[in-house]
Amino acid sequence: MTFAATVLTLYPEMFPGPLGVSLAGRAREEGKWSLATVQIRDFAIDKHRTVDDTPAGGGAGMVLRADVLAAAIDHARSLSPNAPVIAMTPRGKPLTQARVRELAAGPGVTALCGRFEGFDERIFAGRQVEEVSIGDIVLSGGEPAALMLLDACIRLLPGVMGAPSSGSEESFENGLLEYPHYTRPAAWEGRTIPEVLRSGDHAKIAAWRKQQAEIDTRLRRPDLWERHEGARVLSASGARREKKD
Repeated sequence: MTFAATVLTLYPEMFPGPLGVSLAGRAREEGKWSLATVQIRDFAIDKHRTVDDTPAGGGAGMVLRADVLAAAIDHARSLSPNAPVIAMTPRGKPLTQARVRELAAGPGVTALCGRFEGFDERIFAGRQVEEVSIGDIVLSGGEPAALMLLDACIRLLPGVMGAPSSGSEESFENGLLEYPHYTRPAAWEGRTIPEVLRSGDHAKIAAWRKQQAEIDTRLRRPDLWERHEGARVLSASGARREKKD
């Protein structure tokens, strides 16, 4: 089954962009995923092809109209009926690797790219649109965020990455940041590769990598560490409860 990506945007020329090269580009050439862009402006209802209007209640900027967006979404759903429609917006739920894996296992994704001040709020209830954020930042439009979302999904498709384990031993896959990596030369500017990595003892290497992942997560991402510890406590608690019954 080909993973179908559809992008609703005012700037279709931004795609495939970086998705046309490297792993994603090669995978597209091999038919592992497809890309369709939909110009939102094509669904405007006036001769000027207007897609936005002033915000109700006043304020700066312009807001994308619900009626225009709805027509564009309806068209996209006719292309990929089973693909979730995801709006890229800083007001959305943070995107996680777990959600990416769910999306990559499905038929595809329809990414809705905002511009200006964002979307008329009514579109989310009126068309069952999922709001997703790639981080606590504001971009000039949703297109770069859509590229990130699609890249994250595409690399997980079967046969895209060379080694099957490449996608499993990475940051966020087990709730932790990934352990640090080293390669030749063994010594560089007075800094050497940790001895354990040159020991050939796979058990010790695995233990070291796990320890380093935990240390880095605790220091660099205390929010992740807190969730990881919470999940571990819940898991252990559940195991004890199951054993007692």
